[in-house]
Amino acid sequence: MRDNRVHGIIFSNMHDHALSELTEKRTMGSIPIGGRYRLIDFILSNMVNSGISDIGVVTKSNYQSLMDHLGSGREWDLARKKGGLCILPPFGHAGSGIYRGKLEALHGILGYIRHSQAKYFVLADCDVIANIDLKKAVDQHVDTGADVTILYKKGLNMPETVQESTVFEIDETGRVTDVFINPQISGECNINLNMYIISKDLLEKVITETSSRNLYSFRKDFLQASVGKLWFQGYEVKEEARKINCMKSYYEANMAMFDEDLRNSLFLKDRPIYTKVRDEVPTTYGLSAKVSNSLVADGCVIDGEVENSIIFRGVQIGKDAKVKNSIVMQGTTIGEKANLDYVIIDKDVTVSDSRMLMGFSTYPIFISKGSIV
Repeated sequence: MRDNRVHGIIFSNMHDHALSELTEKRTMGSIPIGGRYRLIDFILSNMVNSGISDIGVVTKSNYQSLMDHLGSGREWDLARKKGGLCILPPFGHAGSGIYRGKLEALHGILGYIRHSQAKYFVLADCDVIANIDLKKAVDQHVDTGADVTILYKKGLNMPETVQESTVFEIDETGRVTDVFINPQISGECNINLNMYIISKDLLEKVITETSSRNLYSFRKDFLQASVGKLWFQGYEVKEEARKINCMKSYYEANMAMFDEDLRNSLFLKDRPIYTKVRDEVPTTYGLSAKVSNSLVADGCVIDGEVENSIIFRGVQIGKDAKVKNSIVMQGTTIGEKANLDYVIIDKDVTVSDSRMLMGFSTYPIFISKGSIV
């Protein structure tokens, strides 16, 4: 695959409402995960590892932390004089304000798309953690001659816990024959990973036609409306892939990082997941520290007990404190003799001495950014 024939477009915010607690002060793409990563790191690294060197990141609101994380794109080898990483701020429309859906967002960057020299575009959201070889998907798209190739994963659909989902009916040839939005069906389904491969010419045509009809929903106004008219070809992702579409799935995805098989399938030597590098001192463990089955980033000071937890950079855990089954984000301070179990703590939180916070595996407590408990 030639590097210059595919252009990537990443939507950083399309599912902010699904994790409203975490996206109150940040966009979906910059949600921390796994101790040192952000959600956007996975799809961005997938594209770079697949030879895509021109990537536009579409933003909407609360994207300051995303811009701080991405910077010039140097960590992903995208800091280039020509092409590379491009941050695409929201483009408002008279009468409708900032875009309402993916089609309107694409219309706002239509000039950017037309300026591209690529023949194909890969469109993707930030709600999937996976290590996918997109080269194979693009090659299939070219070989089949399909109008749109849609990446999907066979998995369980649980409408009672997931805020939104799109599932496909796919025939024996791999062609998508029907599209269901938020179906009230449980069991194994062909679940949309919100990744699409489409030619530049068709993409421009879709954007202009839907804009002229004031349509904005990619799923409803394009996928459902065109499934019988255009050739939608499915591409089954065999690699490990987890959708982050509710707080429960976010918590479970983090806890799954303790599984060695999952880590080995996500973090490959030949297709690494890149992230912003911070030069911090190693973590300091006090004489009374006890840490087991946990992921601990650098720059921490731990004097208490940590078990089955993910600890981000710069966290301080006081003496005789106990942190179990929890996610503690960057810059948080946990006081002495505090007791935490099944808790998600956002950045820069202070938990005072002797505080007790208890959640449950299916309903962890969430403490918002900058809180004092």
